[in-house]
Amino acid sequence: MSLEMPKEQETRSPGALKGLKVVEYANSISGQYCTKLLAELGAEVIKVEPPEGDELRNYGPFPNNLPHKEWSGLYLWLNNNKLGITLNLRKCTGKKLLLELLKDTDVFVENLTQQTADELELDYPRLEKLNQRLVVASITPFGRTGPYKNYKAYDIGTCAASGISVGIGYPDREPLTLPISLAAFQGGASASAATIVALLARDITGEGQHVDVSEVEVLATTHHAGGLISLYIYRGIAGIRKGIHGGYFTYPNSTLPCKDGYIALLAPQIDQWTRFIKVMGEPDWSKDPRYRDRRAMAEQYPDEADALLLPWLKEHTKKEILDICIQERIPFAPLMAIDELVNSPHLEQRGFFVEVEHPGAGKFKYPGPAFKASETPATIRRAAPRLGEHNEDIICGRLGYFQEDLVNLRRSGVI
Repeated sequence: MSLEMPKEQETRSPGALKGLKVVEYANSISGQYCTKLLAELGAEVIKVEPPEGDELRNYGPFPNNLPHKEWSGLYLWLNNNKLGITLNLRKCTGKKLLLELLKDTDVFVENLTQQTADELELDYPRLEKLNQRLVVASITPFGRTGPYKNYKAYDIGTCAASGISVGIGYPDREPLTLPISLAAFQGGASASAATIVALLARDITGEGQHVDVSEVEVLATTHHAGGLISLYIYRGIAGIRKGIHGGYFTYPNSTLPCKDGYIALLAPQIDQWTRFIKVMGEPDWSKDPRYRDRRAMAEQYPDEADALLLPWLKEHTKKEILDICIQERIPFAPLMAIDELVNSPHLEQRGFFVEVEHPGAGKFKYPGPAFKASETPATIRRAAPRLGEHNEDIICGRLGYFQEDLVNLRRSGVI
């Protein structure tokens, strides 16, 4: 099997990172999302898994609700475009094969704790000696330095450690966490950007470097820069939860029900709020000075103000409200249900969702790249690899081993 993409696809969309060689050893969302983004940009990504398979292969959803290592929806989406091999890095031969691969690689993405990296002899000082031009991206919950460098964590832990959880939920209830592994996804996105910057630096210096990404620090940067951290620094407030009300200090800043779903309401400019009052027919309560002080409404009695809007909202559908707000230039927005998102005419026209056929799982619609580039667009070119699918191509075709070597590697549990 050839490692090159089909000729017609190569001509149509070579990708901005065509020719870049990436090796991934990351048993987590963050590392796999990082390399997914690089692969969509044209990089060749070789995914290294243990012989028993990546942990994410066990996560659903599964077609027809039948669990199978080759059918995980999460795994398939994260690993489109990649080549896949298996190596047991706890065995000397497995580690030797990986190091041979890294000698001719541009980027190595991993999510090992510092202790595990030392045990496997995959710490950056050793890898730098192996390949001076190698960029190593390490994505971990707490980073590769500091007292927490050997701690593992899931998203609930990184959200808690970053301080973001104290700002999510209702003030009289327990703090919550961000949904759907956002810390891991944002950590992976940050790592991909930092890796590309390191590659640009390599063009100047001729040398690679270590990119150390902490998911906790990513959350602290992206969610706190204009929020909870600045609130503490400037006003001494250590944490605030406002339930359905957002972080703006003027009303409205709510998510409220309407006739067929929910509407997000935000009007930071007084003219926007005034136009909405007119849309509602300028009810009597809107003339009361109590409901003209938008800061007091937001900070002291937002639930009371919400109750005044509900009768009008519940008489109108999401589409009706959206159409009115577009016409009147009011920045309210309907909350899209997932079925509405997947079938959105806007996203369909932009070609956002892409059908990918996997030999085991079948053909499904996946979210495509999150941006458009006119000359070097990001693309999905192939389905995620089956377990060990490219062992022969990589180990024999690239590293120069023989077929009988593969048999011995399987017998000894290396692949």
